Formats: sequence, C-alpha cells, structure tokens
Amino acid sequence: MTSTTAATRWTEDDVPDQDGRVAVVTGANSGLGWETARVLAAHGACVVLAVRDLDKGRQAMAAITDQVPGAQLGLQRLDLASLESVRAAAAELRDAHPRIDLLINNAGVMYTPRQKTQDGFDLQFGVNHLGHFALTGLLLEAMLPLPDSRVVTVSSLGHRIRADIHFDDPQWDRTYNRVAAYGQAKLANLMFTYELQRRLASHGTGTGTGTGTTIAAAAHPGGAATELMRNLPGPLRATAGLLVPLFTQTAAMGALPTLRAATDPAVTGGQYYGPTGMGGVRGYPRVVASSEKSHDRAVQQRLWTLSEQLTKVTFPV
Repeated sequence: MTSTTAATRWTEDDVPDQDGRVAVVTGANSGLGWETARVLAAHGACVVLAVRDLDKGRQAMAAITDQVPGAQLGLQRLDLASLESVRAAAAELRDAHPRIDLLINNAGVMYTPRQKTQDGFDLQFGVNHLGHFALTGLLLEAMLPLPDSRVVTVSSLGHRIRADIHFDDPQWDRTYNRVAAYGQAKLANLMFTYELQRRLASHGTGTGTGTGTTIAAAAHPGGAATELMRNLPGPLRATAGLLVPLFTQTAAMGALPTLRAATDPAVTGGQYYGPTGMGGVRGYPRVVASSEKSHDRAVQQRLWTLSEQLTKVTFPV
C-alpha cells in the first residue's frame, strides 16, 4: 500500500485495515455518506448507517453488500431534525455498540427553502450543526477510551460564502437567505471541530497522531455531484447543466477527504481535508486551509455555549 504521508494521489486503496473498528456514518443512504460507508466496510469496519428513512437505509445496505460481500453493516434510525430522535438514536447506538471508533458527521441539507426542525431551529443550522453537535456529545464517552477514535465532521466550501454565526438571530426568524443560512451552518461545522479538538486536548486526549487518542477533524468534498444539488438557487440551477461537469466530481471522489480524515494514520487533531484541485472543487484529498473567520476562538466558544443551551447536551470534555 502506498504510504499515506507520501502519496500525491490518496485513494480509497490507501485506507488502512479497519478490522475490529465500529464506524457510525450519518446520512449513509446515498451520496457521500454511502460511498464513505462502502469504503469503510470494504476495509473491514463494522459500519452503522444512521439514516432518517429506514427503507432507503435498507436499500443502501443491500447496495453495499452487492459490492462488498460479507460486509458488516448495521442500520440506525436518526432524524437530525429532531433532538428526541438524536437522543433515542444515541442511546440505541450505545447499547448496541459498547465501542464506537469513528463518528462521521456527514448528513446535511443545502440551500433549502425556509423550514424549521421539530425543535424550532432553522433546518440548515439544526440538521447540519445542532443535530450533529448533540449526537457527538451523546456518543463521545463511548469513544474516549478507544485507540485512535475520531470524530470527523463534513463542512463545505460554503463556509466561506456569506458565512457568519448570527448570534442575534441564529434561527433566521426575522429574515431568511438560504445561501447565508447554509454558510452559517457549514462555518459552524468547522468551529465545532476546532473547539472540540481543543477540549479533547485539554482533557488529556487528542494530543497525538493516531497513537491511542481521540481526535476531531473536518473535511469537505469539493463540488461533489450529489442530491444536495437539488436546492440550488434559481440562477445556478438554470446553468447547472453546463457547469456541473466542470465544477463537480463524483460522490466517490468527494468522499475521499472524509475517508482520509477518518483513517489516515498521519492525521492530527484539528486538520481539515479537501480536494487538491484549483478552487478546491475537484481532486485528491490533502490538508487544506479554512477561512480566517473559522479560527476565531472567541466565536467558537460562544457558539459552543449556544449549542449546549439549544440542545441541552453537555460534553464529557
């Protein structure tokens, strides 16, 4: 196998043996999540597909098994738009899997019309950030004792586009812009990762490079052609037929940054992985930079406090 530290083209063939490890992948019924689950299963992991629609989840499991005979797969209902569902799913996961080595916070919605979650949160902020924040907090205790356990949260190039944490109106009750709301949610994903890593390090974990510590990392898929594209704003949707082939890549390629962040032994806590190509929209995965805004520690900590208050979930770190 090519060394992951030296490879210029890191591919799914570079994923190390995952035998004996348990991975939970949210939104694994299609797109990036399905590809992530497929590759982890192909390398020996027991993969739990955490999905909102169980029928689609069963179809996804069957499709993986077709490609990976003997794959170790599990199915968990998880609706990130409901904190009640998140709590129930976390409890069931802890009961079924005393160890969880990898938590891949992949599920998401993009550019949706104004909608609210069951708990009254903006849908994009609630699903992309708050749901995953709560799930991570509820599962983290099962991860902390395990060698090289990781939390990988999927962000987006959208964290740079009209992105701010709107503490005065985080749920967009006064006005709504779907692009800015998505930017807030994806910026929150990165700020959550960086603050979580800092807390893990302070807790006495998260300070190593895959040597028996828990770390938090992030990834983005570039311009992956997935179902998320269905909510593109009108002007972009009108030209998508021409632009998509130029500025997107397959879901299999888009999943590589997540897979590298989750499995490469050289990954360190707080790193952010994305495609290598121009503009970060296509190419093989490597460490990339996030926006200057995403590194604002004061805003990270303020967002963490707000997230705890909204979800009523506190972390063991």
